[in-house]
Amino acid sequence: MPTKRILSLWFPRLGAERLLRRDRALALVPFAMVTDQGNMQVLTSLSREAAQAGLTSGQPLRDARAMCPALMSRPANPVAEAEFLTLLRRWAGKFSPWVAEEPPAALVLDITGCAHLFGGEDALLEQAEEDCAALGLTVQAGIADTVGGAWALARFAGVAAGGTRGGDAIDQEARATRSRAAKGKRRHWTRGGAAPQIALQPAASARIAPVGATRTVLAPLPLAALRLGDDTVVGLNRLGLRRVDDILGTPRAGLARRFGAELVLRLDQALGMVPEPVSPARPPYRFAVHMGMPEPIGLEADILAAIDRLLPVLCGRLRDKGRGARRVRLELSRSDHTMQAVGVGLARPSADPARIRPLLAMKMGEVEAGFGIDRVRLTVPGHEAIHPHQHKGHVMAGDGGAATPGEHAGVDDLMGRIGARLGLEAITRIYPAESHIPEKSAVVMAAAWAAPATSWRARPGPARPLVLWPPEPVMIPAQPTPPGQFRWRGRAHKVTGLKGPERIAPQWWLDEAGWRTGQRDYWEVTTGFGERLWLYYAYGGAMSAGWFCQGSFG
Repeated sequence: MPTKRILSLWFPRLGAERLLRRDRALALVPFAMVTDQGNMQVLTSLSREAAQAGLTSGQPLRDARAMCPALMSRPANPVAEAEFLTLLRRWAGKFSPWVAEEPPAALVLDITGCAHLFGGEDALLEQAEEDCAALGLTVQAGIADTVGGAWALARFAGVAAGGTRGGDAIDQEARATRSRAAKGKRRHWTRGGAAPQIALQPAASARIAPVGATRTVLAPLPLAALRLGDDTVVGLNRLGLRRVDDILGTPRAGLARRFGAELVLRLDQALGMVPEPVSPARPPYRFAVHMGMPEPIGLEADILAAIDRLLPVLCGRLRDKGRGARRVRLELSRSDHTMQAVGVGLARPSADPARIRPLLAMKMGEVEAGFGIDRVRLTVPGHEAIHPHQHKGHVMAGDGGAATPGEHAGVDDLMGRIGARLGLEAITRIYPAESHIPEKSAVVMAAAWAAPATSWRARPGPARPLVLWPPEPVMIPAQPTPPGQFRWRGRAHKVTGLKGPERIAPQWWLDEAGWRTGQRDYWEVTTGFGERLWLYYAYGGAMSAGWFCQGSFG
């Protein structure tokens, strides 16, 4: 079995270069992405010009502007950056089918058995860098036997023994061990000694660990290359442990007891003693079928005949993956190299051609054949998972249980036909809500994206009206007891029946403008015209008291 080979691709300027690709004017000045951290804004991603100006990631924006007045900044967009990283994952699929994302700005590829297709690992690494340069992206890469080893080489390869981190030399010994150094006191580079050498662009050989040599390659790297937290790295540095080689021979029990099990775990993962497989993201399902015509067609019957041949194939592929179409798109390519597309939506996901075909047929009136249609294509832009359900027999038909999806197929088809004309968003349904406030006892939701309510639980207490409207003032003296007659909507009403009252208090934890009149006493009032109205008396809180009409019982 061949040894695993892992490629790590790190994009240190991903956030900034994502915008630089869209706005070339920003490339002419130092540019950085900023985000809120506590009570200040800090830099999160820098352009190359900003880094050359001496700015660093994590630096406060006010300090950065003092150092570089020409700095341009934009707020960071983590969602857009995550989507851009997903696009890069699809690009990296050209090197290996096993590609995983390492948010926020890295990819991990399992290139075992793939490098020879590109002429070896050096050529593969060069190809990846050339592609990124063409995309306007900065990339740092590393190849090793483990994920941890590749991660370390991508970020720390080429750092010489005298490289600095946190102001101290990586190879600087602790004060207690400095007296036991070799003969000849070494001079600091500021006093005539050799200056530290930091390779900004390490050679390919420094970024590729030979097979089985991960331990040797990691040994001179700083401890931060093990993916440790800053607190752990600082604690180890205080003990004089600065390189990976410094802890390779240290007893594991003492390290784990003092710095936690994460230190030992990360070390074992980097050395390959603990497996760390690459888990690639599953590619999204894409469903499409097409048919080319020997001669251009222009009749609706011919287009429907092509749809009848394509739909069973498309629905078969959907069923094989356990998916159901929510949106179907019909693309018609004309002989003059133009294209027209029409789309339909379904109230419920379905892979049944008999439910999709009538909706497409309703769109035939919008088709313009022009000089003839020579290609018909069906795609599914939106789909969802569908699950098989057990048929409910006649014995359980009246048990009042939850309805299965098949029981509402007729209603779903009706919503689909109406949605083809008006749009699915225009079809709504009412759902019960848990609130004692009358106007909040139900919510309106889009019917196509919400299952029907199985039951409206009976609410204890007085009945509620069938129709509600915003409170309308009623011409009655401001007294809690309802009078024998009142005037509402320009008519005088005589009271022939009363039922109530039902006292409803406002939600004291919310400041609602409609309830600033305080608590209400609701009455079911029957008038001489046969109307059953829902009137209430507001006792007046921040506003004056009075009578209002809010609904009708039918």
